[in-house]
Amino acid sequence: MIAIFMFSSMMLMLFTGQRVFGAIGAIGAIASISLWGVGGSDIPFSAAMKLMKWYPLLTLPMFIFMGYVLSESKIADDLYKMFHVWMGPVRGGLAIGTIGLMVLISAMNGLSVAGMAIGATIALPELLKRGYDKRMVTGVIQAGSSLGILVPPSVVLVLYAMIARQPVGQLWLAGILPGLMMAAMFMIYIYVRCRVQPELGPALPEAERDVSRAEKFRLLRAGLLPLVIFAAMMVPFVNGWTSLVESSAVGATTAFLAAVLKGRMTRDVFEVSVRQTLAISCMFMWIILAALGFGAVFDGLGAVKAIDGLFTEQLGLDPWMILILMQLSFLLMGTFLDDTAMLVIVAPLYVPLVDALGFNLIWYGVLYTITTQIAYMTPPFGYNLFLMRAMAPPEISLKDIYASITPFVLVMVVALILVMLFPQIALWFPSYVYAN
Repeated sequence: MIAIFMFSSMMLMLFTGQRVFGAIGAIGAIASISLWGVGGSDIPFSAAMKLMKWYPLLTLPMFIFMGYVLSESKIADDLYKMFHVWMGPVRGGLAIGTIGLMVLISAMNGLSVAGMAIGATIALPELLKRGYDKRMVTGVIQAGSSLGILVPPSVVLVLYAMIARQPVGQLWLAGILPGLMMAAMFMIYIYVRCRVQPELGPALPEAERDVSRAEKFRLLRAGLLPLVIFAAMMVPFVNGWTSLVESSAVGATTAFLAAVLKGRMTRDVFEVSVRQTLAISCMFMWIILAALGFGAVFDGLGAVKAIDGLFTEQLGLDPWMILILMQLSFLLMGTFLDDTAMLVIVAPLYVPLVDALGFNLIWYGVLYTITTQIAYMTPPFGYNLFLMRAMAPPEISLKDIYASITPFVLVMVVALILVMLFPQIALWFPSYVYAN
């Protein structure tokens, strides 16, 4: 009953517009002092110390800085020019290239909002100008940007790792194959749909495709620079030459040097990158701190054992049914909450319960993230739907945005089912790397 009261109080505070960390932290603090008296103040203090001693958290500002340097210095623009020239002759080629752009943006930043911003400002006007169907392209950008929270260096998986007490490196590696699989499924869908209905994604006119081979390879070199930066960061980590934190420092430094060497590291670019890095890093640290304090109170109550007993003993549900109900609850919450809020609200309950049911917590982290991606695009209040509405030109209505996501949501549901049925899609790569 105390657990239900805590959750309902927290949801009420969130509905009144309170900040996520304020709602969660306040309920955790009030509950701890009410249950254990003055000694309850040790719980948030202990959570703060745990946060400050968590060495992998240093990766968070490094990767955020790397992403902002690459986007603010317009290095990401080169990517789209490359896809424009190389994929233009194919029906739906620019839309397929946009998915490729989103994968690389995800590998640079780890936040879905960055992919959405770049896709809406760079790719969307170009696609519309070349006669692509407006519903097709808005769906492409929303689906592609959602990959930012699955493909490493995913900031959401860093947050999950902290709350679930799992290795960040293993979670990132677990997200690679599902992320690439989902991107490939998006591309196949676009290619097949545009073959069947060519008017949705026409090939580029011959005049625009008439680019010299030298120019094509120049654009290829410029466009692949972010991929080189990602490789410089990940290859040493995968081979065990650097730790996760050292790899994040390599990535941030390489991105900074690339912007300097291309003459794009201006004072304004540097200042915006540093300010945004500080703002987002602080936001995440406050949220993690609040979630750890709330989770500690929840653990101290013994609420997880009580809920586990309710589901498995009193209601007689098997572990898979409980897991499916959890995923459905994420889809429901995703209609009015973002990924961070969802995780910190239910993690104190779900993560220990998943562990108690005998499921792998690395695998569940990937399931959570894919479900969050779907929730981002689920009407009526999906996070990506409103981001797209804010960034889209006037000719794209909210009705168009809602209609655009249906096929992509179905593709993501298929991907989720595949990862649930075949856990090795997520677990093979981390087990292979860490075994070596």
